[in-house]
Amino acid sequence: MRTEEAEPGKYFYCIIRCPEPREFATRGIGEQGDLVHTIVYNDLAAVVSDSPVIEYDNSRRNMLAHTAVLEEVMHEHTILPVRFGMVAPSVQAVREQMLRRRYNELDQLLCKMEGKVELGIKAFWYEDSIYKEIVAASPAIQQLRDALVGRSTDQTYYERIKLGELVETAMKARREEDAARIMDALRPLAVETRVNPTITERMVLNAALLVERVREPEVDQAVQRLDAELGQRLIFKYVGSAPPYNFVNLIIHWDRQR
Repeated sequence: MRTEEAEPGKYFYCIIRCPEPREFATRGIGEQGDLVHTIVYNDLAAVVSDSPVIEYDNSRRNMLAHTAVLEEVMHEHTILPVRFGMVAPSVQAVREQMLRRRYNELDQLLCKMEGKVELGIKAFWYEDSIYKEIVAASPAIQQLRDALVGRSTDQTYYERIKLGELVETAMKARREEDAARIMDALRPLAVETRVNPTITERMVLNAALLVERVREPEVDQAVQRLDAELGQRLIFKYVGSAPPYNFVNLIIHWDRQR
């Protein structure tokens, strides 16, 4: 007796506006690198590839495969990115639970993102530069630091705690000043901005800009001016034309009974 093979799941990359079935050249995630294609409902489409319903490791290989698909699709379409690792149980689940059920939400999001890209800007102080700046600008910190010279750690325990608190407070203030200066230059060029938490002591700013694609050259020039003005103190890391991860947050819970 012949048994029917189970329908494969669908690894989910993004949503686009596309009323016709499409296939893409970039191979999908997984060992086989299955064909990337669309599942269509009205004028919306989910970009997917066949996949077992498994949890993917966030390895470099898998992350690059996911990103490569988004980069190809972005050349032709405005996209709503889906977070890495999302696997739908079936074609029906994608069409019914996502595209049909959430059609109005997705349609509005695509209209909002039309013609826009996300640009990322991070700024870091040079190693030890911020500490030298803070010491030079604060007689109180200089005096306390100099008072520790030649004395044991046990003798100066509480003074070292006080020095650390003064430096931390000064660094926070300096970080806020530098971040505000950068964002004051970039915010007028953006439709929307998102400032994310800094994740290292040297990081000054971790921000994303949602920008009209036609204004991307203006942002490029603004970042170049900031680098010319602040490059002796700060290292800038600028990433252009990325999917709008910081401005689209699609949360999907599949009903596997359907």
